[in-house]
Amino acid sequence: MRFKKAAQIIAIFLTISALESGGPAQTSPASPLSPPSAEPAQIVHFLSQTITWYRQRAVEQQLATEPSDLTFFDENRRVADQVVPLAFDYARAQAEQRAKQRTLQPSSANNGQTVGLTRLVQQAEQQIQDTETELEGARAKLGSASPGKKKALAAQAAELESELGLLQARRDALQTMAEFMSTSQSGTGGMGLRAQIEELARSVPTTLSRPAGTNQGEISAQTVASPNNAVSKKPQPSGIWGLTADLIQLSGKKHSLEDEIGATQELSSSAQGLRAPLVGYLQNLVHQGDRLFAAADTAAAAQLVEEKKQLDALTAQFKQNSADLLPLSKILVLVDIYQRTLNSWRESVTDEIHEELRQLLLRVGLLLALIVVILVIGEVWRKTTFRYVRDVRRRYQFLLLRRVVMWLAVGVIILLTFASQLGSAVTFAGLITAGVAVALQNVILSAVAYFFLIGKYGIRVGDRVQIAGVAGEVVDIGLLRIHLMELSGPGDGQPTGRIVAFSNSIVFQPTAGVFKQIPGTNFIWHEVKLTLAADTDYHAAKERINHSVDRALAESREGLEAQRLMMERNLTVSPAELRAKIRLHYTASGIEVSVRFPVELEKASDMDDLLMKELMSAFEREPKLKLVSAEMPATVANS
Repeated sequence: MRFKKAAQIIAIFLTISALESGGPAQTSPASPLSPPSAEPAQIVHFLSQTITWYRQRAVEQQLATEPSDLTFFDENRRVADQVVPLAFDYARAQAEQRAKQRTLQPSSANNGQTVGLTRLVQQAEQQIQDTETELEGARAKLGSASPGKKKALAAQAAELESELGLLQARRDALQTMAEFMSTSQSGTGGMGLRAQIEELARSVPTTLSRPAGTNQGEISAQTVASPNNAVSKKPQPSGIWGLTADLIQLSGKKHSLEDEIGATQELSSSAQGLRAPLVGYLQNLVHQGDRLFAAADTAAAAQLVEEKKQLDALTAQFKQNSADLLPLSKILVLVDIYQRTLNSWRESVTDEIHEELRQLLLRVGLLLALIVVILVIGEVWRKTTFRYVRDVRRRYQFLLLRRVVMWLAVGVIILLTFASQLGSAVTFAGLITAGVAVALQNVILSAVAYFFLIGKYGIRVGDRVQIAGVAGEVVDIGLLRIHLMELSGPGDGQPTGRIVAFSNSIVFQPTAGVFKQIPGTNFIWHEVKLTLAADTDYHAAKERINHSVDRALAESREGLEAQRLMMERNLTVSPAELRAKIRLHYTASGIEVSVRFPVELEKASDMDDLLMKELMSAFEREPKLKLVSAEMPATVANS
C-alpha cells in the first residue's frame, strides 16, 4: 500500500505539471524512452530571435518620453531581463541533452572518428567522476587529520583540483570536437551547438547569459540606477503647430509599438513550437504512469517490483525533460506579460492621439471662427464707412485703417495659434525679421510716418505746404511718399511745372520742417519795407501809412476775422486779431518802415498792388513824404 500511495503521488505530480505546461498537445512522441529534442538550427534561431527581440528595448527607451511611458518601459525591461537568461538555459539544456544522446548512442555516427571521439568523451567523464570522488575523500580526511598529515592532505587536494580542471578542459575540448564532427556530417554547419550558444552569449551582457536566477540582484540594481527615472512630464502643446508635431510623434510611437508587438508575437510562436513536443512527451509519460497505477491494484509482488522500476524510469525521464520545458513555459508567461504591457502602452498612446486630435480640430475650428468674425467685422466696417463718411479723403483713411487692422488681427491670431512651441523656427523667423527691419528701416519708417501725415492736423490733397524749404500744393499722399506741385512767383501762387517727391519719413527728421495751412484758413502774411528821408515828419508819416493800410485791408477784414474764429474753434485757443502791424524806426539812412499784413491766398497779388497804390498816394499828398527806397511785398514765415 505504501508503494501504491507513492505511485499515486507521482502520477498526480506528472499530471499537474503537464497541464500547467499548456494542456493537451498536438504532437505525440513515438516513444517515452526517446525524449524529443529540437534541431540545432531551431535552437540557434530561437536564441538569435530572443536576442534580437531583447535589443529592441533601445527603441522602447527612445519612446519613453513621458512618466506614464516610463512605467511601461520599466515593466518590460524587468520582464526582458528574465526572458533572455531563460532562453540560454533552454538552449544549454538542449545542447547537453544532445551531447548525452550522442554519448549513449555512439553507433549513430557515420565514421570511426566520431566513435573514437565519443569513447574518449566517455572516458574523460569517468575520469572526472573518479577524480571528484577522490577529491571529496581527501577533503573529508583533511577535516579530521592530525596536524602532521594536514599539510600532505592539503597538497594532495590541491593536486587533485588541478587534475580535475585539466580533465574538465580535456573533456570540453573532446566534446566540442565530437559535436563539430556530428554537425558536419549531418549538414547542420561546421560549428557545434554549444559553441554557437556561447558565441551568442558573448553578444549580450554577461548578466543576461548566466543561468536564470543568478543575476537578479544585478538586474534590479541596474533598473534602479536607470537614467530614465529622470524623465519629466512634457508640457502640453497649446498651439496648432505643436499639436500637429506631437500627433506625428505619437503616430510614429504607435507604429513602433505595433512593430514591437509583432516581434513579441513571433517570439511567442517560436517558443510555442519548441514547447509543444515536450508537452506531448510529458503527457505520454503521464498516460503511461496512469496505466501502471491501474495495473498495480491487481499486480502480484513480482510485478510490483517491475512496475516500480518502470515508475522510477518515468520519474527520471520527467526530471530530465522538465529542465527543457520549464524555461520555455516561463518564457511564454513572461512574453505574454510583455505583450499585454505593450498593448496597454499602445492603448495609452492611442488615447493621447485621440485627445490631441480633438484639441487640434477644436483649435482649427476656433481659428476659422475667429477669422470669419474678423471678416464679418471688416465688411460691417466697410459698409458703415461708405454710408456715413462722405469725405473722400476720410473714407480712404478709414478703409486703409480697416485693411491694416484686419490683416494685423488675422496675423496676430495665426501667430498666437501656430507659434506656440515653435522652438528654433520662431528663433529663425525672429532673426529674419530683425534683418529685414534693418534693411528696410527707411521703408518701415515711411509707412509709420504716413499715419502721422494723415492725422488730425495732417495734410490732405489740395493743401498748400512747405517741406524742407519747398512750397507747393499736395497732389498725392502715398503709403511711402508724398508728391507736391511746386509753387513759386508772386505770392508763391504760380506753378513752376515741377512735381517734388518727398519720403514720408521726412516728418521724423529734426532739420526738415513740414508746414501747412491751419485747417479752415487760407491766409498768409506779407511784408513791405520802405525807407523815408531822414528829415521826414515822423508822426505825419506814421499817420498816413496807418490810414493807407486800413483803407487797403478794409475789404478783407471780414474774411480774415472769420478765419480767426475758425482757428479759435479748431485749435481751442484764442489767437490774436488778424490786423496789419506797422513799425517805424530811425536808422543812419533815414526812417525805415515795416508793414506786415495778412492777405487771403487767392487775393494776395491784388492786395499787394492795392496796398502799394494807397501808400504811394499817401506819400504824394502835400506836404509830400520823400521816399528813398521801397521793396515789393514779400511772404514772411511768421507775424
